[in-house]
Amino acid sequence: MPISAPNIFSHNRYWAECYGNAPFLPMSRAEMDELGWDSCDIIIVCGDAYVDHPSFGMAVIGRFLEAQGFRVGIIAQPNWQSTEDFMALGKPNLFWGVSAGNMDSMINRYTADLRMRSDDAYTPDGAGGKRPDRAVIVYSQRCREASPETPIVIGGIEASLRRIAQYDYWSDKVRQSVLVDSGADILLYGNAERAIADVAHEIARGKHVNELSSIRGTAIVRRGIPEGWTEIDSTRIDWPGQIDKLTSPYEYIQKTPDSDNQEGVPVRIVPMPLQAKEKLNPQTTYIRLPSFEKVRADSALYAHASRILHQESNPHNAHVLVQRHGNREVWVNPPPIPLQTDEMDGVFDLSYQRVPHPSYGEANIPAYEMIRFSVNIMRGCFGGCTFCSITEHEGRVIQSRSQESILREIENIRDKTPGFTGTISDLGGPTANMYQLNCKDDKIQASCRRLSCVHPTICKNLITDHSPTTQLYRKARAIPGVKRVAIASGLRYDLAVEDPEYVRELVTHHVGGYLKIAPEHSEDRPLSKMMKPGMGSYHKFEKMFNQFSKEAGKKQYLIPYFIASHPGCEDEDMVELALWLKKRKMRVDQVQNFYPSPMALATAMYHSERNPLKRLSYKDDKIPVPRGIDQRRLQKALLRYHDEKNWPVLRKALRDMNRAELIGDGDNQLIPAATPTMERNPRQQTRKSKQRARRSSR
Repeated sequence: MPISAPNIFSHNRYWAECYGNAPFLPMSRAEMDELGWDSCDIIIVCGDAYVDHPSFGMAVIGRFLEAQGFRVGIIAQPNWQSTEDFMALGKPNLFWGVSAGNMDSMINRYTADLRMRSDDAYTPDGAGGKRPDRAVIVYSQRCREASPETPIVIGGIEASLRRIAQYDYWSDKVRQSVLVDSGADILLYGNAERAIADVAHEIARGKHVNELSSIRGTAIVRRGIPEGWTEIDSTRIDWPGQIDKLTSPYEYIQKTPDSDNQEGVPVRIVPMPLQAKEKLNPQTTYIRLPSFEKVRADSALYAHASRILHQESNPHNAHVLVQRHGNREVWVNPPPIPLQTDEMDGVFDLSYQRVPHPSYGEANIPAYEMIRFSVNIMRGCFGGCTFCSITEHEGRVIQSRSQESILREIENIRDKTPGFTGTISDLGGPTANMYQLNCKDDKIQASCRRLSCVHPTICKNLITDHSPTTQLYRKARAIPGVKRVAIASGLRYDLAVEDPEYVRELVTHHVGGYLKIAPEHSEDRPLSKMMKPGMGSYHKFEKMFNQFSKEAGKKQYLIPYFIASHPGCEDEDMVELALWLKKRKMRVDQVQNFYPSPMALATAMYHSERNPLKRLSYKDDKIPVPRGIDQRRLQKALLRYHDEKNWPVLRKALRDMNRAELIGDGDNQLIPAATPTMERNPRQQTRKSKQRARRSSR
């Protein structure tokens, strides 16, 4: 059955509500003095510049806590080399809130080829180097030094995606849960309004942070298992074939706690293969994952742990997950209950100034410039793409705002945001067209464990009617002062084709010449590992797009995005994709190599060379993984087959693959053969190549 939760705004407000709302959450003692504060109840430390806008997590959590009655201060992008910046606002009365920012700090600082980036979109004037590697760990350590007795609460996407042992691409090893590495007291994962409200009010009532052990959307460290719990043992892959005859030996009586296991041990252990045959109380049953030590030593067990984590992501049927780290247990409570529409409205209607903090002066913050005229209309994604971390962070259940709240925000942009000229740059979110798309039946949704609602086919229980989105677009365009509403968020085209009227509305009114979509590949082998639809959906959408563009009297183009070097993608697959592109006269410039982000299923594939989309066994064949820098560059070069700088390496690779027939000037050939002219006059050849590219773009 679906599980409900109290409204996030139903808590009795903390006594400090008498101070009212701050113009900006203070970043200095002087601002605190102006507000009449002698101290902050909560101080948020973050790796981003402070932009008071609902697209920035620090502002959302800060303003939400303010609405709960707390005095919230901000320490943005502190110098982490000492505790000086961390003491700028004094010690918080209740706790530190620590986040790396809107992006994982490692992804923010390094490219997929492990080169350090020179810029940072979340920093004034895009300056690089304003945050440390593994910012959550470093900031937590400085907070502990500044105030050893004050609880530390970590959250944001970096903490969220590292809540259990995770493969770390940058060090090429499995790391412990960030909760252990940081020394924090509690971790909040996902969109954390419910959890942060519960944590803040419980600590304000005098509870010790160690007592907050059962709040949804949190993870804690324990010494052992509470009394009365049953364990589902999922620490192995290959179980004995007749395990159903061995139930009795797995039942035993609670033992006396020892020094390493202060809370105790489970009353009963049930092997994973038997859980379906048992009637277990979900309120007192947890799943034991392979320990950190085991997943570090055995990549197959790592993939298995990743599979279980993703299967236990539905907040209505997920179990507690437990993973041992040394003599401690990382205890991950089930995901938070998704926000209802009125709760979403309340979060987005908070008193944001919608601009950066005044202390930044005239500095340009690139991430803010990208979103200052955009509106987030929903959260969550049920696509389940294995390379993407949105689902792991925000969940599969779509949480939508009301049309009234969205239209009100557009009016606020029109009236209050500096520089508005009449264009709303985006109405979207994780995806542009999942607004109000949910399961037809709450009971079915509550029992579902599918990793994706649209793969391998669209679930028959999924609502695919886009009419609420279409109506929203029409109402947004009708607001006085709004000249144009663009759609810039990613479009799930396999859903869009289920509603031609939506595609017509989108193409006719909301595409400014180009529409970006992401088929990611053309070949079934890598697409199956990505959990992306086959090219049939793309061709169907392309046909609609061209038809409706013609009817609207517009010349418009699709800009497809593709990924190279994804697990399961072989060089031959990239050759076929390159031929697909050439046949369609496409020359893509924006290409990316697969980036193994923490906790993604594709990252488990990358690390283990196994497929966690199905039940695992040591007998399974391994999947191919483009791993070395040379192979990754080759696959990326095949996407840019038209770039003559890539031709020498592509000629060699094609010969090595016994595909030399693709070298030449024929229509069915991929790259030209080397000629003496090319070798003698490379500059002249470059000029000719650029001239061809200009003609092609026209």
